[in-house]
Amino acid sequence: MRAAVFQSPGAPLTIEQVPDPQVSTGDLVIAVHRCGICGSDLHMADMHGPDTGMAALPAGTVMGHEFAGEVVEVGRAAGDFKVGDRVTAMPYIACGQCAACLTGFGYRCAKACYSALGQERGAFAEYMRVGAAETLRLPDGVDDALGAFVEPFAVGLHGVNAAGLRPGERVLIMGAGPVGLASTAWARHFGAREVIVSDFSAERRALAERIGATATIDPGAESVPGACKRIAGQRPDVILECVGVPGTQQLAMDYAPMGGRIVVLGVCMAPDRIQPVKALTKELQINYAYMYSRQEFELTIDALNRERIDPTPMLTRTVGFADFAAAFEGLKTDKTACKVMLNPAA
Repeated sequence: MRAAVFQSPGAPLTIEQVPDPQVSTGDLVIAVHRCGICGSDLHMADMHGPDTGMAALPAGTVMGHEFAGEVVEVGRAAGDFKVGDRVTAMPYIACGQCAACLTGFGYRCAKACYSALGQERGAFAEYMRVGAAETLRLPDGVDDALGAFVEPFAVGLHGVNAAGLRPGERVLIMGAGPVGLASTAWARHFGAREVIVSDFSAERRALAERIGATATIDPGAESVPGACKRIAGQRPDVILECVGVPGTQQLAMDYAPMGGRIVVLGVCMAPDRIQPVKALTKELQINYAYMYSRQEFELTIDALNRERIDPTPMLTRTVGFADFAAAFEGLKTDKTACKVMLNPAA
């Protein structure tokens, strides 16, 4: 099968023929119909050196974890799935029996094998092996593109849930990348009075307004706390940090009011420095949110099917393998683009 293959940090992906995945007892093989490029894919492709705190990807890795497809092969103990089912899946294969798996947090399973990190081939490929226990069917109202949005929108949902958002509260979203935009949609859905999005990019700010932001801020042009007071009458009750570069966690602490709540969703892979005294004297609540539960994944599918959230404005373009490597490289510098998806059949 064809796949986009990682070679070394900073090097472009190469399109190669790799072995087809082999189904095992509790697994499925799916034909990938769509797979989105995530910011973490871009980070992992360039990551190297001990300062990141994570090992570099091994050469030969096939990334891609935001996907939808069609079942083409079913393992002997893979439940009631059948060939032709339209599905998406959480991007790991876990044991299915431990407490983490049984409570919907399979990514915490000690035996979890993650797709796209060198352990399992990801979805930048024509076919992919997924765990039946981690796979969910897509209803008719969720097409392939929407199915590939389930994963990043589940991340945003998890962040909003971690904030304990209450109707009528004022929310500041730092960063209008895909996770920031997903968080924007969910915050508006759950009744925030104000959903204010801060981003340097005019294109991203305009996109945030299409997704559900009540107002946007250019942090290069005005003070973010001052703009929040102008827009909402006060500093935000909740701040979702969705940038993930050194310094943004400290900015979130600076922006927060006394007793404010911060959720860090941005994946910062470099050393950072903060002033804990700022969080201490303000008595801030700071949570770090990672991935999502199965229940949040299911709720995302249901919300998409019922048209309660609409991520389609985020889709910049869909490409085939011929243009995929260049599109992947372009996203590293083009901050006007948002979500680019692979269609392996194109």
